[in-house]
Order: sequence, then structure tokens, then C-alpha cells
Amino acid sequence: MITIGIDPHKSSLTAVAVRPDGQTHPSIRLVVDKSTPAAILAWAAQWPERQWAVEGATGLGRSIAQQLVTAGELVLDVPAKLAARARLLGSSSARKTDVADAISVATVALHNRRLNRVQLEDHHTIMRLLTERRDDLVAEHTRWINRLHVLLRDLHPGGADVRLSSTEASALLNKIRPVTAVDYQRKQIARDVVRDLKRHEGSIKELEKQLRAAVTASGTTLTEIQGIGFLTVAKILALTGDIRRFPNQEHYASYAGTAPIDVSSGDQETHRLSRRGNRQLNAALHVAALTQARDPGPGRDHYRRKITEHKTVKEARRSLKRRITNAIYRRVLADHERHQLQAA
Repeated sequence: MITIGIDPHKSSLTAVAVRPDGQTHPSIRLVVDKSTPAAILAWAAQWPERQWAVEGATGLGRSIAQQLVTAGELVLDVPAKLAARARLLGSSSARKTDVADAISVATVALHNRRLNRVQLEDHHTIMRLLTERRDDLVAEHTRWINRLHVLLRDLHPGGADVRLSSTEASALLNKIRPVTAVDYQRKQIARDVVRDLKRHEGSIKELEKQLRAAVTASGTTLTEIQGIGFLTVAKILALTGDIRRFPNQEHYASYAGTAPIDVSSGDQETHRLSRRGNRQLNAALHVAALTQARDPGPGRDHYRRKITEHKTVKEARRSLKRRITNAIYRRVLADHERHQLQAA
């Protein structure tokens, strides 16, 4: 079987066909436009038995990877780090070209049997888009709130309450009577900021409705886990994607950054906190762990048991996060298998 490696760029892509013995065929370079999928498939038609390897199929290579999968092709996702290592190890030169990168991508696919197969985008992608948009709006909302507090500090003695809502800000501004021209302009800007805040709040509420609907439509059972609301569920599902890409719960814990790193030496067995993995997913799990440690339930029982075993508060919380991670993996996997049976 021929393996076609693709090195994607924003405006172009380079593809090279590599035989199982490592021999390469002449490469092709295409400008990225609406005709690219048809052109690259026409070029690849000379090898009926083929598979594709795309560097960064969840990033810069997402578009061409999805177009190939839509056409019924077998596409593998090659992480950029693996492709870079293959390029350096496969040549005595560190010289970097698009053709060399494409060959490296194909080489990784030839020798690595644990690469993820690219799947068609589904509800996970919808949740990722919605959660990212909500995160952007919340960050923008926070920025405008801070700006409003600066303005109110200069307009109102003592400033405003920290947890000021846009409605409360409007009421406060109605009571303020500017004396100087500068204060008058300051009040006008504050009113503009309040209008922006109200618009952002409306957009955030609308996105939350869409996220709730998306979570419900997915049929997930993650909402049954204590301390995990629908927003956290949406974040977890969006960042997890296809659960089948993780061979077991240990791999999933490593991806979530809840698997401790073994730094044992000699007779001393030691583990340290992992700073690796997806930090957004780790943050979502951290919130769930805080909630479970606070409220009555099996989570708090586990947390307190670790404390009685002379674990520190942080160590007990990390243990609880790992426990939650394992529960999430099992539930998402069970949900996927149930959906597969229902579709069969």
C-alpha cells in the first residue's frame, strides 16, 4: 500500500507518495483552493491502494484531511513533533523543505501503528466551536467589566461593587451627575461600555442555550457525575473528541494531565505533578474535583480518606481528579458503544 504524506500550509500543500520500502515517487505541490481536493485525488488515482498521512490533521491540515475523509479516503493524523523527529533521524542533514517534511510525515505513518485515524467532524466539533466562542466572549466581557470599574472609580466615590452587573451599572450611572466636561465624557464612555456588556451577556446566554442543546443531543451520561454541569460536560466532550483514540484510561489521564510522572530512583518511589496534557481539560477536571471535595458524596469520602492517609490537601485533590478522569473515560466509552449498538 502506498502512503501519501501531506505537508500542509495556509496557501499551499505538498504531497509525496512513499512505498512500503521507503522509496518515493515525484512530489506534487498544489495551491489551496476549492479545486485542491479534486486535483490531489486525481493525482493519487494512480495508486488504487493508498492511505494518507496528514501533518496536524486537527490544526493546519484539518481542511484537507476532512475533505479526503469525506471522499472516503483512509487518513491518519501525524503530530508535528513526530514528523520533525522522523526528518532529523532519517537524514544526516537538518535541512527543512516541504518535500522532506511530506516524506517524514509518510515515514511516521509507515512505522507508527498508533496514529489516530481522522474521523468526520461531528457534535464534538460543534461543542468545541461553541465553547471556544463562549470563552472568547467571557474573556471580552471581563475586559469590559474591568474598564467599567476604572471609569466608575473616577465617577463615583468609592467606586462600584466588585460583582457589578450591567443592570446595576446602568442604575448607578443614572444617579451620577457630572460636574466637569471630563466627567461628562467619562460617563458617556461608561454608558457605551454598559451597552457592550449587555450585548456580550446576551450572546453568552444564547451560546449557553446552544451548548445545553448540543449536550442533550449527544446523549452523554457525564451530567450524572457529581460536580459536572452542562458547560463542563461540553468542554470535556469538545476537548476529548473521539474517545477511541485513547487505548485505555491511563492514556486518557496522561492527555488530561492527571497522571503523575514517575521520578523514582533506587529504592525511593516518588511521583511528581504532571504539567503536561491538555490544560483546559485539566482545569475543567479541577473544578469538578473542588465541587466533589466540598459536597457530600463518594468524591468527598475519597478526598477525606486520602487526608487521613496523611496526604496533603493538594495530593488528595490530585487523587480525586484522577478518579474523576477514570470515571469520565469509562462513561464516554460506554456512551460511544451504546450509540454504536443503537445505530447498528
